[in-house]
Amino acid sequence: MGNTNSVVVQKRLARFRPEDRPAVEGVFDRLQAGGGAFSVATGKTLTLEMLQSSMGSLAPDSMVRRVYQCMCSIDYVLPAPGASGKSSTSATLGVSQEQLVIFLADTLRGTAEERAPLVMAMFQHRAGSATEVTCEQVAEFLQDLISAVVQILVHRGRLEDWKPERMGDDSLGVKVLAEQMCSELKPSDQGGCDVSCLEDWLFRVSQVSLYLEMLVAEGLNLSLSGRPAPKLLPPCRETPWENLRSLLDIPTVMFLAPQLPDRYSAPWRLVFSTQLHGESFTRMVAGLMTRGPTLLLIKDTKGHVFGGFASHAWEIKPQFQGDSRCFLFTIFPRLRVYTTTGYNQHFMYLNQNQQTMPNGLGMGGQHGYFGLWLDSDFGSGHSRARPKCTTYGSPQLSGEEDFTVDSMEVWAVGKPPEPEEGGDGKRSILDEDSEVQAMIMVTGKTLHSQGLREPEEN
Repeated sequence: MGNTNSVVVQKRLARFRPEDRPAVEGVFDRLQAGGGAFSVATGKTLTLEMLQSSMGSLAPDSMVRRVYQCMCSIDYVLPAPGASGKSSTSATLGVSQEQLVIFLADTLRGTAEERAPLVMAMFQHRAGSATEVTCEQVAEFLQDLISAVVQILVHRGRLEDWKPERMGDDSLGVKVLAEQMCSELKPSDQGGCDVSCLEDWLFRVSQVSLYLEMLVAEGLNLSLSGRPAPKLLPPCRETPWENLRSLLDIPTVMFLAPQLPDRYSAPWRLVFSTQLHGESFTRMVAGLMTRGPTLLLIKDTKGHVFGGFASHAWEIKPQFQGDSRCFLFTIFPRLRVYTTTGYNQHFMYLNQNQQTMPNGLGMGGQHGYFGLWLDSDFGSGHSRARPKCTTYGSPQLSGEEDFTVDSMEVWAVGKPPEPEEGGDGKRSILDEDSEVQAMIMVTGKTLHSQGLREPEEN
C-alpha cells in the first residue's frame, strides 16, 4: 500500500472517521489497478492516464489535468537538514500515495486556508510556483469545474426529473454561472489574485468548495460514511416536458435554488408558460394565485432573461404585498440576484380590472417606475432603475427600459398545500381545482358559496 506513516499524512488521515480511513488509503491502489499497463511502467506512482481512466467520463479532460497538476504540486515531507522534500516542479514523477492522501484530506476535509494553495495550483496549466493568477484564469477553472458537476449530475442520475435536452443551453449556463462566482473575487488593484485573495473567496463563496468536493469524491469513487452526496437540484414535478423548451438550464437552477427559503426541499412545478398556455395575462395570474411562492422568468425580444421571486401566493388587490424574502434576478447576459434594500416594502403588486390603479404585475420601485413590471395587456412591460430600483437595489433588468415579452414561465417553488382533512370525500369543483377558483377571482366574480360549505365533522 505504500508508506503513509509520515507525521503529515497521519495528521491528515485523522480528519476522517476510523471506518473511512482504509477507503481513503485504498484509493491509490484502486487507481493503480485500474491503470492497466500504465501501472507496470510507473511503479508506485499515479500517472495522468490513470486519473483520466477514473475521472474521464465525469469531467472535461482539462479539469482532470488540473486535478493531476494539483496533486503533483503537494509537498509532504518536512525537509531534513541538507535535504529537500518532495519536488513540486515536475509532474513526470507521478503522484505518490502520500500526495494523494493529503489532496483528499484538504479537498474533502480542509479549511479555506488549506484549499487555497490547491486551487491556485489548479489554475496553472503547467508546473510552477506562480504567486498570482488573473481573474480570466479563475473563470476558466470555474467553467471546467461547473461542467464537471453538470456531467456528474447527468451520469449519476441525480437530475431530479429535470430534462436538460428540453431546457436551455447548459454550456451558456456554465459560462454565466462561472462569471457570477468569479465576480465575488476581490483582486488587487493590478487585477491579480494571490493565495490570500483565493482564501477569502473560498470562505465566502461556499459553492466552489462544494463543487470541488463533489468532483473529487465522485471522480475517485470515494464514498464516506455520514457524508451523503450533496443535493444541487430541487425536485421537478408535474412538468409537460414533451411540449416545452424551458428558459431554465441546469447551472441556472443550481444557482437559483439555494437563494430560495425552502432551498432544495420543495418541488418546482411549472404553472404557466407562454409556449403551453399562450400570451394571456388572465391565464398567467391564474397560475400565480393559490400556488404559494413562485418564480417568474421573462425573456424579452432583445434576448435578456430576468425575473423575480415572490415569497407567497399573489393576491389581486391595489396594495403592495409580500415580504423581505422576495428578490429580483437576471439570468442572461449576467447571472445576479438582487435582494431587498429595506428602503421600502414595495415587494409585490398585482391588480386587474381597476379604473383608478395600474393594472398589471410589478415588483419593486413604485407605480409607473417598477423594478419589474408586466402590463395587464401582457405583451409589454418595463424595468426602470435610475440608477437602481429602490426596493431591491437592482439595475435595469431588460435589454431596454420598455421591453416586449418574447416568452415567459412561472414556476411554483414552495411546498404544495396540504390536503384538507375530514369530509366524506365529495368536494366542489372549486375545491378540487384551485386554478378554476383563481380564474373566477381574476375575472372579478364573487365566490358566493365560499364560507357556506362547511366541512362535515368526522
